[in-house]
Amino acid sequence: MTAELSNTPSSADEDQLAALGYTSNFDRSMSLWENFALGFTYLSPVVGVYSVFALAIQSGGPPMVWSYLLAGMGQMTVCLIFSEIVAQFPISGGLYPWCRRLVGKSWAWMAGWVYAWALFTTIAAVSLGAGPFLADLLGLPASNTADALVALVLVGVATALNLMGTKLLARVAMFGFVCELVGAIAVGLYLLLFHHHNPVAVVVDSFGIRHGGSYLPAFLAGATAGLFCCYGFEACADVAEETPDPGRSIPRAMRMTIYIGVGASIFVCVALLLAVPDIGAAIAGTDANPVNTILHSDFGPTASRVVIAVVMVSFLSCVLSLQAAVSRLLFAYGRDGMIIGSAALTRLTPGTHVPFVALLVAGAVPSCIIVLGIFLQDAIATVVSFATAGIYLAFQMVIVAALYARARGWRPGGGFSLGAWGAPVNVFALCYGMGALLDMVWPRSPDQPWYSNFGMIVSVAAVCVIGLAIMLARGAHRQGDAPSGDAWLITRGAKSGTPALAQQLRG
Repeated sequence: MTAELSNTPSSADEDQLAALGYTSNFDRSMSLWENFALGFTYLSPVVGVYSVFALAIQSGGPPMVWSYLLAGMGQMTVCLIFSEIVAQFPISGGLYPWCRRLVGKSWAWMAGWVYAWALFTTIAAVSLGAGPFLADLLGLPASNTADALVALVLVGVATALNLMGTKLLARVAMFGFVCELVGAIAVGLYLLLFHHHNPVAVVVDSFGIRHGGSYLPAFLAGATAGLFCCYGFEACADVAEETPDPGRSIPRAMRMTIYIGVGASIFVCVALLLAVPDIGAAIAGTDANPVNTILHSDFGPTASRVVIAVVMVSFLSCVLSLQAAVSRLLFAYGRDGMIIGSAALTRLTPGTHVPFVALLVAGAVPSCIIVLGIFLQDAIATVVSFATAGIYLAFQMVIVAALYARARGWRPGGGFSLGAWGAPVNVFALCYGMGALLDMVWPRSPDQPWYSNFGMIVSVAAVCVIGLAIMLARGAHRQGDAPSGDAWLITRGAKSGTPALAQQLRG
């Protein structure tokens, strides 16, 4: 562990990982752009905007588009803190190993538990969201059962592709990125140039939407659209051990995901807003699916199917990236002996070097959630509502962990650091994240069933309570002897010139 780092990047990467207490058999074959493509397809502007456009415009009217900009700015502060952490701890699994090094085993176990279930439910939600588009593409009637069958096929295809290895994952992610970005720009430009039904000023027109005499509550309700579309950058870090020079390339890829992904989301949303034929009907909900209305009225039957085919590629690449992220999280748990079946979860396929059992779990659990949705539609809607809130809660557990470590003396020492700005940005990221969580869980429909108002709060609390109970009952957080809670000790070692500790800070 105290050996000199070699001059070749691959050897340096493995030496740095060894200094952090791990060895890896992953293939470091994912380039910077492929790593970025993984985060971009997870964030997926097309999937995100198309999935929530109808709900967002009904809740907040056209000005809800500004929530993408606000959420993007807030998430950039989170991304910057994540960049500092991954630059120093480029370990597969992302949030879990970060919290382990910044705070300790218990905090890491809970952060990983919340994040894993958020990813499982997100995979299910994204897969179910593809159903109506595929039905439209094939000219079939949409139904809950048909949507579920489409979702199961999508999860199965994504699992099979992921099992073929990191190189294929990277290539499919890159293909998905190109298709999605080109498709989004082409569709957006076409709508703006030839089907500009509404003036640009529509983005500041609330159309009289008020709650209690004020537009602010309506905007905050619609702002959940921006919150839904502005994460995914963390997936770049989940495959840190499959990316060369991760301490420098991954922080850059995560920031690129925010710049390009959020920018594309805003462009897509503005183009749709200006192209809605009857924006009053979209706000009133009488046009329940304004995106399909736009595609069919402005592109015609043949061209609209081409666009929907591109959308389906976006859904597939999004599920692929989500599965890759959660499988590496499960691998990291297993490598530290922190979960049932640890030995199986860390097993890599001989030829492709991917955690195949973890990938099978990443396909099986979302499939169970999808099947449950066929029989318990209201219940599953409540469970799936946990997805976004769970992601943001897990993010905030990392932000709190970083603040805790800073208070104990940790100073980021990897290939990316905010320097003196680190602590202020960290505090701002915490304030933003807590505000975002409050906005998501705030009850807004007193005339609706209880689960419409409190389903997200109940599901988040249930996941946390169950996770805490399992952790304490099994003592899982006390298993394994991998390093934990040592971030501030590494800083101290670097300052005192301790070679073994200082080596960990080298990018």
